[in-house]
Parts: sequence; C-alpha cells; structure tokens
Amino acid sequence: VKKPGSFASNCLLARRLAERGVNFVQLFHRGWDQHFNLPRDIGLQCGDVDQGSGALVKDLKQRGMLDDTLVIWGGEFGRTIYSQGALSADNYGRDHHGRCFTMWMAGGGVKPGFSLGETDDFSYNIIKDPVHIHDFNTTILHLIGIDHEKLTFRYQGRDFRLTDVHGNLVEQVLA
Repeated sequence: VKKPGSFASNCLLARRLAERGVNFVQLFHRGWDQHFNLPRDIGLQCGDVDQGSGALVKDLKQRGMLDDTLVIWGGEFGRTIYSQGALSADNYGRDHHGRCFTMWMAGGGVKPGFSLGETDDFSYNIIKDPVHIHDFNTTILHLIGIDHEKLTFRYQGRDFRLTDVHGNLVEQVLA
C-alpha cells in the first residue's frame, strides 16, 4: 500500500483486524454521488476500490481466511445510464436509481464466480432474478449463522426484524 489513509490502506487494515479475531469490519469509500464530472472522477473511484477490494479478497484467500470471512461490497442505490448536468463530453453525471444496482459478495459460503439478476437494455428495470433487500439481508444473516426470523428487537412496543415480515434465502448464491 503506497498511500496511507487510502481505501487500499483500509482494506489492508481490515485484513489485519480479521487476522486478530475482529468479527465485523466496515469500510467506506465516499464520493460516488456523481451528478457531474463523471468522466473525470469515475476512473479514480473505480481504481481505488477495484485494487483495494481485489487485494483484500486475494489476501484473505492466500491466508486461508476467505472461507470463514464474508466480504460484501455495495452501496445504497445504483445510477441511471442517462446523462445529466452540463451534458458536455467532459462534464456530465448520472442520477440516482434505487431499483437497479449491483452488490457483490465473496467468501463465507458464497458461490464463487456467480452472477445473479439482469436488467433491461436501459438498465432501468429488473427483468430476471430480482433480489429484494429483505432477501439479501436474509442471505447475509444465514451466511453468518443467524436465523433472520429470530433476530427481533422491540422498539416502542413493536417487534421489528431486519427483514421485516419478508425475506427469503437466495439459495442460488450459496456455495
């Protein structure tokens, strides 16, 4: 790692924490809200996370830790493919898109090299194998050994679950 404080540096720190028995590590990479300057910024953003994330998964695998470690990467929404902003060749952006977005998982019982889901040609609607957030959370909880129906907490007199009253295990992604 050449740059202290970078995402790659944080990935190295995450691996070191996992080696020392820390059960949960969360990393952040900010600056993805690109309503403008997408041509300038997207390559930098992707370079930061691609190299760091790839190295993290590789490090965990080399050390025999990937089978017992679940790595999840994603954000809270996707982006439209439609341009917005200045609409010039070197300065445009993309708007939020809450219906279609990508997340990936590695290790921890996830089938390697597997992709699930598909959008239409405009990346606007899901046309195959949709996964609701409740299903995704159910699957994560299953992979870490928690029954999502038993993970309840009481708040203001009502029982709540992370998966609400929904949530189905996405068995296709399990190793």
